[in-house]
Amino acid sequence: MTEEKRSPLKAKPLRVAGQSLDRAMVEFFDDHIMTPLVVATLMWTMVGVEWFRHFFPFAPNPWLFTLMAIGVTAYIAWRVMGMLRRFKALKLGRDGERAVGEFLERLREQGIHVFHDVPGDKFNVDHVLIGPRGVFVVETKTLSKPARGDFRISFDGEQVTVMGSRPERDPVVQARALGSWLRDILFQSTGRKVSVRPIVTYPGWFIDPPPKGTRSDVWVLNTKVIPDFIEYEREVLTPEDVKLLSFHLSRYVRGRGAE
Repeated sequence: MTEEKRSPLKAKPLRVAGQSLDRAMVEFFDDHIMTPLVVATLMWTMVGVEWFRHFFPFAPNPWLFTLMAIGVTAYIAWRVMGMLRRFKALKLGRDGERAVGEFLERLREQGIHVFHDVPGDKFNVDHVLIGPRGVFVVETKTLSKPARGDFRISFDGEQVTVMGSRPERDPVVQARALGSWLRDILFQSTGRKVSVRPIVTYPGWFIDPPPKGTRSDVWVLNTKVIPDFIEYEREVLTPEDVKLLSFHLSRYVRGRGAE
């Protein structure tokens, strides 16, 4: 029996700019483009069957076509079930990124520039923060929870464990790679070498504090404590540095277009 799962997000994320138009576009495409195409395809399939029967007369054989339909339907149902699981995972990840993005937006009040969904080559950085206390990349990991129990995430400075198990993809290695990539992008565009702090955040999960004396270049945090951790850092960038780095990152993002 499959264990019941629940989302770690306590509230749905707010709407984003253009969301109504986004939905309208999808509905318009389905109603006015996809539906006519499907109808036309079915009609031409029927025409093809009739022409085949015209040139190669044969007696009706409903059992053959019924068996074929059952086989095709079973295959399609199997594929659709897999796609639904993937779709739900994508939706959970999207909602998690939006929820984290909404929370990080309040950091603008502290003079921190906030960027979302910064595109790379076949990957993206979920969030980037540039402020007086440095540059940070935030990788969001939205994991569903079992419906009951007290479940935790642990980090020993190098390895993350979720309910005692290691994730298939190491989020610490991934966050470090994103940080290195952003550092190189900023250096290429500004000529300035800046350190980038990688952060892995698990919205809605309790994360055990690391053992005393643990040192790591990566933070693994619940989203709500990110501002506190940043606040404890010393200031390393001047207002001019923040503006310069933010300007060049903005230009980079706009240059990538709608990727």
